[in-house]
Amino acid sequence: MLKRIDRTATKQLREYLDSRSQEISSDILVRANDIIAAIRRDGDQAAREYTEKFDGIRIENFRVSEEEIDEAASKCDAFFMESMKKAKENIEFFHRAQIQNSYILQKEFGIFLGQRVIPLDSVGIYVPGGRAQYPSSVLMNAVPAKVAGVRRIVMVTPPNKEGTINPNIAFAARLAGVDEIYKIGGAQAVAALAYGTESIPAVDKIVGPGNIYVAAAKKLVYGKVDIDMIAGPSEILVIADEGADPEYVAADLLSQAEHDPMASAILLTTGEDLLAEVNQQLRIQTDRLPKKEIVESSLRDYGTAIVCGSVEECIDFANAIAPEHLELMTADPMPYLNRVRNAGSVFLGYYTCESIGDYFGGTNHVLPTSGTARFSSALGVDAFIKKSSFLYYTKEALDNYGDHIVSMAEEEQLRAHANAARVRMKK
Repeated sequence: MLKRIDRTATKQLREYLDSRSQEISSDILVRANDIIAAIRRDGDQAAREYTEKFDGIRIENFRVSEEEIDEAASKCDAFFMESMKKAKENIEFFHRAQIQNSYILQKEFGIFLGQRVIPLDSVGIYVPGGRAQYPSSVLMNAVPAKVAGVRRIVMVTPPNKEGTINPNIAFAARLAGVDEIYKIGGAQAVAALAYGTESIPAVDKIVGPGNIYVAAAKKLVYGKVDIDMIAGPSEILVIADEGADPEYVAADLLSQAEHDPMASAILLTTGEDLLAEVNQQLRIQTDRLPKKEIVESSLRDYGTAIVCGSVEECIDFANAIAPEHLELMTADPMPYLNRVRNAGSVFLGYYTCESIGDYFGGTNHVLPTSGTARFSSALGVDAFIKKSSFLYYTKEALDNYGDHIVSMAEEEQLRAHANAARVRMKK
C-alpha cells in the first residue's frame, strides 16, 4: 500500500516533497478578505450574519457565560476529565523548562545593557467546531501561554446548532485557564480577534488550527497581529530497523493517515521484509478503521516507503523531508538523536507512539508541517513572549565612545544621528 521510491531516485523524491506543500488559492484568499473587511466595517452585526450563514444559528451574545461553561463541562465523562488533568500536568511540566529570564550585563564602568522577557498581553486561541472536536489542542495552545504569563487568553469556537459549545472543549478551556470564550468560528472569528468588535476585544496573537478559510484569514491578518503558523496536512515519518514490529509501524502510519486525505505517511526502513509485513498490516488495520476511505486516499496519494542501507541514511532522508512527526523506531534510538536536524517532534524507541505526544506526554503537538521544520519550531512558551533590549550609558561612558558613534553615523550620512551624540559630549 505504500508507494516504493528507490533511494537513488532523487528527482522522484524531490517531486514528492514538493507535492506536499499546498498553497491557499487566490479565490479562498479573496473570500476570506471580504469577510475580514466586513468584520472591520460592521463588527458584531457582520459576525452575527456570517455565523448564521455558515453555522446555521443566530447568536446575539457571543460571550459564553461562566454558567454556560459550568453546564457544558458537567456533561464530560469522569475518566476523560481525569485523563485531561494528568495531561495538563505533563504539558505544564515540560513547558516550565522553557521559561526564559531577563538579564542585565555590565560591560564596564558606566555601561549597562540587557534584555527583558515580557509575556504578551493577550492571545486568541481558535478551536475547531463541527464534527472535529480537539480538546487536547486547547491544552496545547493555552497551557504554554499560561506558563509564559499571558494576561488574557481568549478562545473562539463555532457554536453547535443549539447555540452551545462542546462539553469537552468547555472543560479543557476551564482546566487550562482560558479567561474568555466566544461562540464564533471561521474567518469571521479570526477577523474579530485581529481587529476587535463591539463585544470581542482584539488580541495580540492568534494560534490554533482551523479549516482553509481560517488559515487564509490568519495569513491575511498577520502583521496586524502575530500568528503561530499556517499549518498544512499532518504527516508522520517512521524510521524502522529490522527489529521493529510491523504491527506497531503500520498503526503509527495510520494514526496520521486518518486525519486527512492529504496527510502523508512515510516509512524509511533498513529491512525489505519489514516493508512487506508493514504493507500487509496496513491492509489488515485499515479495514478496521471507521475512517477507512480517508486512510485509503491518504495512503494511495501520499503513502511512501524507501528502503535504505542504514539507519544513518534513513535519517539523512528524514532531514531532507523535515517531517512534522519523526519516529526513530530502533532498538537503541538515543545515539541517533543528535543526527536529526529537521523534525517538529521526535519519538524514540519501539513503544513511544506519536499518540503519546498528541495527547499526554507533555511535548507540544502544534508542530511545523510541509517541510517547515527546517526553520521553525513546535509551539511553546517562546511563542507567547517578546523580548525588549535596553541600554544605559553614563556621561563618562558616552564621552569615552562618542567619537566612534559620530564617525559611524556620519559615514552613513545621517547627520542628525551624529548630532544626538555630539550635543551630549559638549556639556
